Amino acid sequence: MTQRVILGVSGASGAVLARECAVLLAGMGVEIDLTLSPMAERTLELEIGRGAQAELAALATRIHAIRDLGASIASGSYPVAGMIVAPCSMRSLAAIAHGLDDNLLTRSAGVQLKERRPLILLAREAPLTLAHLRNMVAVTEMGGTILPPVPAFYLRPQTTLEIAAQIAARAVDLLRLAPPQATAWANP
Repeated sequence: MTQRVILGVSGASGAVLARECAVLLAGMGVEIDLTLSPMAERTLELEIGRGAQAELAALATRIHAIRDLGASIASGSYPVAGMIVAPCSMRSLAAIAHGLDDNLLTRSAGVQLKERRPLILLAREAPLTLAHLRNMVAVTEMGGTILPPVPAFYLRPQTTLEIAAQIAARAVDLLRLAPPQATAWANP
């Protein structure tokens, strides 16, 4: 049976993380259910360039409008292996932490939590306020995983794309769909 994963993209900086997650998932033969916030659409163009949204959409199996709370991914009966939100804005994090299912991205994330499925949030902000930290704790206590997009400098990445690809691979690995994709630490 083909695996399905929800990829939610919020408007935080780090649009390349969404693209790299989609590239990895599609390359593994995973079906991608994609939903983007309006600010994600804008950030994709600002950070990657024209055509970035179309490139991301081409990797997806299904695209769901952010306002469509009746979409299949808003239901726990829709079988998915989990969800990645890349990048995850502090607004989306707060909504998920407090059960404010006011758009399809936050509703789908809430569904993953209630169904005890993996939810991986690539939370993007610095520095962090106490509110951000408390929201991260709340999501973690509910079973979600906060994965700040922190570079693995020990791998000596040469480009930002290498950094983004490694972070995306770590996020995909947390879904445990296949053998690890991320480059592992090797003590020289």
